[in-house]
Amino acid sequence: MANPLAGKKVLLGVTGSIAAYKAAEIASQLTQIGAIVDVVLTESAVKFISPLTFQSLTGRKAYVDADLWGGEGHVTHVGLGRAADLLLIAPVSANTLARLAYGFGDNLLVLTALASHCPMLLAPAMDVGMFEHPATQASVKILEQRGVHFIGPAEGYLASGLVGRGRMVEPLEVIGAARWLLSRKGPLAGKKVVVTAGGTQEPIDPVRLITNRSSGKQGHAIVQAAQDAGADVTLISTTNLTAPINTNLIHVQTVADMHAAVMKESAGSDLLIMAAAPADFRPAHKAADKIKKENGPPAIEMVPTIDILLAVAEERGKSGWPKKVIGFAAESRDLLDNASAKLKRKNLDMIVANDISQPDSGFEVDMNRVTFIFSDGTADPQPKMSKHEVADAIIDRAVVWFQTK
Repeated sequence: MANPLAGKKVLLGVTGSIAAYKAAEIASQLTQIGAIVDVVLTESAVKFISPLTFQSLTGRKAYVDADLWGGEGHVTHVGLGRAADLLLIAPVSANTLARLAYGFGDNLLVLTALASHCPMLLAPAMDVGMFEHPATQASVKILEQRGVHFIGPAEGYLASGLVGRGRMVEPLEVIGAARWLLSRKGPLAGKKVVVTAGGTQEPIDPVRLITNRSSGKQGHAIVQAAQDAGADVTLISTTNLTAPINTNLIHVQTVADMHAAVMKESAGSDLLIMAAAPADFRPAHKAADKIKKENGPPAIEMVPTIDILLAVAEERGKSGWPKKVIGFAAESRDLLDNASAKLKRKNLDMIVANDISQPDSGFEVDMNRVTFIFSDGTADPQPKMSKHEVADAIIDRAVVWFQTK
């Protein structure tokens, strides 16, 4: 799936706050993604950052209050507002929140907001006392009731020297929220997708564990691709990677943890994508205390872990959920034979056969070599791709399934 911001017209409003410098990074990143970015600065914002900064980053004119009365006159705000696919104000001050809430159209930015018909996303930035003030909270409540979306503010060190909630969130979080907001009408809108990611950890003693080299990067990339297609996504992960915004994130450690979470979350789901690498074996017993090397090499008895996909297949046969299941097979030899056998044994709709025999793809790197194998036996080898490109290709297949009925 393409990034839902690509080709979209984003109107970026910038208000008077020391956090205005973050808006420059937002404008730059949005432009690099492929968004068409128009910037409107309030009179106060210009005291913190110049319009020329944004013109240099976006390649487009940056608007100020003087443009309201310039050559285009009264139609400037109408043209900007009606053309926008998203109105993003970052940072938004307490002053502008009040103007938006009560419709005080006395500057170009608020007039443009009044003329717009697109989703609105606000990233507040102000001192903790200002954000907590009843007047500001009333403005926030009014805007939320109208369907306006907020991202932040975050806890942190503020320009006043105080520490509290009022700090504008970081640019990547703002862009993530904008990306999610524009994806809600995608081809998987209303679909529940469950994704697993990372290698499980099976404890030997309180210090040591058995795991594998799975980084979780592929699973996290699949979550983003599924969100971009409009899906509501639950991520069951063993890693500390940052999940895309508005992901229902469930942290697990062991295969038993992951099995319990998968069985619970996949009930009633449309699609399960098992991108994690669960351990096949675990120690039969976890030592209560750290095993000391002075006692010599320990004899660790191993027992099989539960096969999560087999358990899903059994439940699916009873309930019909999940509707579709995609598995992964990381193989260092006999890739297609081993993956095809796993596909049949676990009653999958598709398996991603992942060639980990080369050092430049597979675990712990950003590239993969995969072949898609389907339940009818057909195989679709893919070129070496980034994990995000693999994720997009997987979700593209899912879109075809759910659109073909």
